Amino acid sequence: SAIVGALVALSIVALVLSLVRVEDVMLPPTVKYGMVFDAGSSHTSLFVYEWDSEKENNTGVVSQTLSCDVQGQGISSYANNPPEAGNSLRECLDKALQVVPAEKQRDAPAYLGATAGMRLLREQNSSAAEQVLAEVAKTMHEYPVAFKGARILTGEEEGAYGWITINYLLDSFTKYSPKAHAWLRPEAANIFGALDLGGASTQITFMPEGSAMSQNETSEFTLYGYSYNIYTHSYLCYGQNEMLKRLAKELIVESSPSTRVHHPCYPRGYNETISLSSFRTSPCTAGSDPHLPLGDSSVTLEGRGNASGCLAALRKLFNFSACGQSQDCTFDGVHQPPLWGQFIAFSAFYYNFKFLNLTEGQPLAVVREAIEGLCARSWEDLSSSYPKEDPKRLPKYCANANYILTLLLDAYKFNETSWNNIFFQMKAGSADVGWTLGYMLNLTNMVPAEAPARVKGHRPSLWAAAVTFIILTLVLGLAALLL
Repeated sequence: SAIVGALVALSIVALVLSLVRVEDVMLPPTVKYGMVFDAGSSHTSLFVYEWDSEKENNTGVVSQTLSCDVQGQGISSYANNPPEAGNSLRECLDKALQVVPAEKQRDAPAYLGATAGMRLLREQNSSAAEQVLAEVAKTMHEYPVAFKGARILTGEEEGAYGWITINYLLDSFTKYSPKAHAWLRPEAANIFGALDLGGASTQITFMPEGSAMSQNETSEFTLYGYSYNIYTHSYLCYGQNEMLKRLAKELIVESSPSTRVHHPCYPRGYNETISLSSFRTSPCTAGSDPHLPLGDSSVTLEGRGNASGCLAALRKLFNFSACGQSQDCTFDGVHQPPLWGQFIAFSAFYYNFKFLNLTEGQPLAVVREAIEGLCARSWEDLSSSYPKEDPKRLPKYCANANYILTLLLDAYKFNETSWNNIFFQMKAGSADVGWTLGYMLNLTNMVPAEAPARVKGHRPSLWAAAVTFIILTLVLGLAALLL
């Protein structure tokens, strides 16, 4: 009996040890999702992103899962019917929920960032802007996502987040090393500048070469363990749609009181009739002018297809004299450090040059020649050559292309040599270039890094040994009793 008692005691000790001997088992990091609405002046788009919860240097390695274009115009166009601003988002929200797993949806942060169109609406009618954002928030709250708010971004935020997106997608911040099985910072990181042209504003952002900048010119970011100080500036009313309105107004004022006005940027044979009251719908053109007729009378713009005349008319939209003799100045008296590095030009920069069918690295002389050739074509020629092109957009390409030349060369101070440092593109890898990915990347810094989940588990070999020992103990005990 003493032998049996000892064997039973040993089996109990073995069982306790097997339960105590545990080890940590690492589970793979979970995937998180987030979504950002880009509510621009002319349209809204939704982007869905995903990243591993185990972050790299406190910044998530984010990839694009979905992009969805919202039907209709930008949310600022719903100033007179705010509920429709919220309703316009539903189709894309439904598509987003199809790609985000059901168990992840309530933890997926969702944001809406409004840009220059809403900045203009806020200037013109702040209560209408608030109502539009309130209706957007109301719709977002109806969906099973972690809605974090709808707000109007500053122009500098828009520029800075676009800069982050570009350098993230082009591996300037971090790059995966198969040899090290880790994300590493490139030894000679090539930091790109960002050129963004929207419907109501334009932004330039870059990291100057050792320039001392004042605090109101600097945006500072910490990404992947490194800090970056960048220069960024946004020019409201210098987006291409607002530019076309301002140009039309200037041409009408110069020709007043005529009701038929020559437009040097529109193709020959193209006429456009506009109401003078349309100038009062935007703060960019709402300023009173004694030479502009009052009321709701209409004026017809007649295309002349004159590239040099178009350039001359566009230059009048900029106040270059405000800079005086300063070299570090763009226009309207705005300071800008000397340009440095290579630049990615996206949004309307890209789409207008894509229409010109220009390949990367074309000399400036070739670009000028292509634009002059475009402006010289008649409306009949253009409309028959591009039957699938939007008839509202087609006659504007000459004006847009010449405006881009004026903005880049005369305002931002690119020249024949530095022109080769500009690359026009809209995608990098499988992701769209824009401010939303940069916004999402920056927001991942605000979320505490999630430690890899650990569970307590027994080593299989310990279990096998413990069970075998217990069985042997019981068999020996039975044998002892029989004996």
